[in-house]
Amino acid sequence: MIRVPFHDGWTVGPKLGAFEQPTPDTAPRPVRLPHDAIRDLARSAASDQGVNSGYHPGGVFEYARSVDVPREWRDKTVQLEFEGVYRDATVFVDGAVVAHETSGYNGFVVALDPFLRFGQTQRITVEARAHRDSRWYSGAGIHRPVHLVVADPVHVPLGGTRVTTPDIDADRAVVEIATTVVNGTRHTRTPRIAWQVVAPDGTVAARADAPVTVLPGSQAVARVRIAVPGAQLWHPDTPWLYEARTSLDEGDVHLDADTVAFGIRRLQVDPARGLRINGRPVLMRGACVHHDNGPLGAATPDAAEDRRVRLLKAAGFNALRSAHNPMSRAMLDACDRHGVLVMDELTDVWTRSKTAFDSAVTFLDTWRHDVAALVAKDVNHPSVVMYSIGNEILELGTPHGATWSRRLAEEVRALDPTRPVTNGINGIIANLPRMSEAMAELEAADPNTMMANMGEQMARMNASALVSDSIEESAAVLDIVGFNYADSRYRQDAEQYPHRVIVGSETFPAHIDAMWALVEELPHVIGDFTWTGWDYLGEAGIGRVDYTDVDGYVATGTAGPFPYLTAECGDLDITGHRRTVSFYREIVYGLRTDPYIAVHRPQHHGRPTATTPWSWDDTVASWSWDAAPGAPVTVDVYADADEVELLLDGVSVGVEPVGEEKAFRARFETTWQPGELVAVARRAGAESGRHALRTSSGSLALVARAESDETGPDGLVYVVATVEDATGIVPCDADTRVRVEVTGPGELAGLGTGRARTEETFSSDTVTTYDGRALAIVRPTGAGEITVTVSAEGFAPARAVVIAHR
Repeated sequence: MIRVPFHDGWTVGPKLGAFEQPTPDTAPRPVRLPHDAIRDLARSAASDQGVNSGYHPGGVFEYARSVDVPREWRDKTVQLEFEGVYRDATVFVDGAVVAHETSGYNGFVVALDPFLRFGQTQRITVEARAHRDSRWYSGAGIHRPVHLVVADPVHVPLGGTRVTTPDIDADRAVVEIATTVVNGTRHTRTPRIAWQVVAPDGTVAARADAPVTVLPGSQAVARVRIAVPGAQLWHPDTPWLYEARTSLDEGDVHLDADTVAFGIRRLQVDPARGLRINGRPVLMRGACVHHDNGPLGAATPDAAEDRRVRLLKAAGFNALRSAHNPMSRAMLDACDRHGVLVMDELTDVWTRSKTAFDSAVTFLDTWRHDVAALVAKDVNHPSVVMYSIGNEILELGTPHGATWSRRLAEEVRALDPTRPVTNGINGIIANLPRMSEAMAELEAADPNTMMANMGEQMARMNASALVSDSIEESAAVLDIVGFNYADSRYRQDAEQYPHRVIVGSETFPAHIDAMWALVEELPHVIGDFTWTGWDYLGEAGIGRVDYTDVDGYVATGTAGPFPYLTAECGDLDITGHRRTVSFYREIVYGLRTDPYIAVHRPQHHGRPTATTPWSWDDTVASWSWDAAPGAPVTVDVYADADEVELLLDGVSVGVEPVGEEKAFRARFETTWQPGELVAVARRAGAESGRHALRTSSGSLALVARAESDETGPDGLVYVVATVEDATGIVPCDADTRVRVEVTGPGELAGLGTGRARTEETFSSDTVTTYDGRALAIVRPTGAGEITVTVSAEGFAPARAVVIAHR
């Protein structure tokens, strides 16, 4: 099988009517896949998609490219493999429809054979549409990779090899390989199939072979159980990956080959010992993540997905929940490589809609197809440890909803019995019609605003007998019960439902201290997934901090007014920069012994604020401010200690116990003076760690740093631009507008910052730094030396050089 990327040579433009002609504004323009057709469209407060999409519009888009069809393809099987097109994708060859896929996240394969004209050039077009069909920024278009596949008529189909590890002992593991062989000819064929299991070090650990007879126009499954001696087991701490290499031959003729990466590992879950991997208990330090890549929009190049996984793991997470749609293959591959557990989620809705045109419209027709696509994508990935069949499903608390819960869970189990099934249950949302009295006191009826206004009432309502009774059947069909914002149930469920295993499938970031204490204490609670690990586009401003003393301030609940763009609730912002909450979480997890200083911005001292349950304090780790000496300032110190002492230039500001106001936190009211601010944490009177911040000194310079000195042809170049002093200190209130220029074999793919409220675009070559930082993303266009030059008025240009390899 020849499977090659099919990313170049495409154009995209708005889908025109049959009698419309393109204008200069609507004419197709060249793009490289993966691509997001919405990212660069003008945002507006009047957008009918509103806050959900970050005030982006929707639209209908047409991608097109020509392909030369050689005569030698006449005796081949030719396919296009799409990993994801958002949404309602329709594929045409020379105007003839060949495929339709309603989901924006399912992978699908298009058989081109019946439509090919050999020796000619043909035109492939793909239509995609997005319009009020998502509660977050969806993007639109061919946002995940595409491959052209050319194979012999007798071949292993895409996804045709499945590997399981049903029997693992200390001295050996049994690897079961099931390979499907397709015979597209008119004659019975009996090729020979050979398997090799290749160890992480590249050596062949085991091998086997067998003949397989396949009748014409049909397929057959060949199976083998191979013992692998001394198997290296996949675990988050040791993510060893094996390969199953399959060769299909007929006599001296090689027909096809397939390679699948897999891990050898054993999953166990029970309420007494929680989640175990290879017999070792694992607590899930989880992050919910959306599918967009910030400055790249919804496009998911492999390198971008790998970077997100690496940075999230470096920040202390060992598990990701794909919210609320199936995770990309590239991110799954990255989780396999880096040892990150995955809860992969099917959908945000079943039969009842949350937005006007969401997937509830087609659910009755497509649910089995969608489940099959999810499982087929995930089945060989050791990182995937559970499937989630939904998120905050509206009908879940009804008998009809319980029927769907059972139906979906059993369908998943029929396709993959090796992994547990969960569901992100919010008992309040599952009972909205029965919450009329509480709802009457609220100003808005969307679920997020309801939660923001209810505050602590949520916990009491989720723990109520009404919720318990209504969700009992839907929860009973699950192997692991996922609870969104319902930690109030954790203790009572251990008594009411002693066989129930729970995961905090979605929780407030500010509650991680209490959440993690429950996870560590209660064996039937296997982990916590915060909302969110990485900031995202859309649901704009859901985690913002408003200063309410500005003229004309109007409270808008969780909906950030235009021009809010991002949710502003990630541990990491959309550029991958860690916010202060990330370091707080790292301390709560027990992964950081040093304290961490988080400074409330002096220019806002004393101002009244409005927050939501997803907000964190408006703090940064900086002691460089354009403030008058003596200006009042609030300083928080995060620490796992008995007490913290704060010193400025060696003089004690004070000593505060940790935990009086909130666990793992001490707060100091002091005044700003330039110098060195040091936090010293002590336990039992002895120093347990320290953290220091210094004021910048001397002149500031523009600096450009590439995260890597080299990249491959399908990689990306990430360049962080900062304004800093000679020691690398970045003042947070010295923002400036920078321009980025790329020379050599590369193009600027995206430019942005972590600023949540902005009218700047990711497609521009200029941006205003935020807290002194900006991120440029460059995509190689060939091999050679790429130079990224950052310039700004009043500064000498800064350059970063990266070598792109073929």
